[in-house]
Amino acid sequence: MKFAILAPGGIAHKMAQAVAGLPQVERYAVASRDYGRAKEFADRWKFEKAYGSYEEMLNDPQVELVYVATPHSHHYEYAKMCLEHGKHVLVEKAFTVNAIQAEELIKLSHEKGLLLAEAIWTRYMPSRKMIDDLIASGVIGEVTSLTANLGYVLPHKERMQSPALAGGALLDLGVYPINFALMVFHEEVKEVMSAAVMSPKGVDWSNSITLTFESGKMAVLHSNMLALTDRQGVIHGDKGYIEVQNINNCEEIRVFDLDRYMTAWYVVPEQINGYEYEVLSCIKAIEEGKVECEEMPHSEILRVMRLMDGIRADWGMKFPCE
Repeated sequence: MKFAILAPGGIAHKMAQAVAGLPQVERYAVASRDYGRAKEFADRWKFEKAYGSYEEMLNDPQVELVYVATPHSHHYEYAKMCLEHGKHVLVEKAFTVNAIQAEELIKLSHEKGLLLAEAIWTRYMPSRKMIDDLIASGVIGEVTSLTANLGYVLPHKERMQSPALAGGALLDLGVYPINFALMVFHEEVKEVMSAAVMSPKGVDWSNSITLTFESGKMAVLHSNMLALTDRQGVIHGDKGYIEVQNINNCEEIRVFDLDRYMTAWYVVPEQINGYEYEVLSCIKAIEEGKVECEEMPHSEILRVMRLMDGIRADWGMKFPCE
């Protein structure tokens, strides 16, 4: 699979590291609006070609799968450009700024018969099935609630602070606790309650979100771009609970009984850096002629985007690009 990267920023280096370890992937092209930057990236990670414009790369008939690594504000524009040029697309999370943009891209991918996927890596990792299997085994009984959080000290990052770049904690960090909850509770959300601490520029510095599901199950979530959190997810049942160490890239899974005694401890399989699983899923889907990945289907992409739209509406948080 001839793989290309659109926008060689910080996260693109992590993706390059991952695909460098995959024999199924040919590191083919990278594009930046600055040719020198693209060339430097290509040389470092041994990509065959470097381009000084996105459109120039997308006009290359050899490019098959494009990873879009721009800030959130530009995901829609460049994912659409990729699809219009006949390329399969893997879009970094958050998928788009809002659900309307997501709906338009998904419609276009179906019209073109091209894969369109979201690079929300936690959906694709082996740890996801490990967690699902533990819950299904009944080891912690009936699950009725969970908590999850993610926080890093990121106020120095322009993309996090800028409304023009669709900044804030929700789209960059909060998307992970939300996905964690939806992966555990496979049912409709009945009620959403949330609160946010806003920056002077009008993006959320930190937030809390409570999702109540149709059956009465509840998820209490938190994200924060001003402080480091323990990144833990805890799934609560009537026979015990499961601790997931680092919901952003699971490191360990621990099972506790009603006496809070640890009865089992699992480590996840060794990996390159975790990004490889989403790429492998994309390749599989493309080979099977599918337009979506089974781990993160279009219906779930829209579900997450609509939830975040509603949460931002409650806060009065709107981006200039909307």
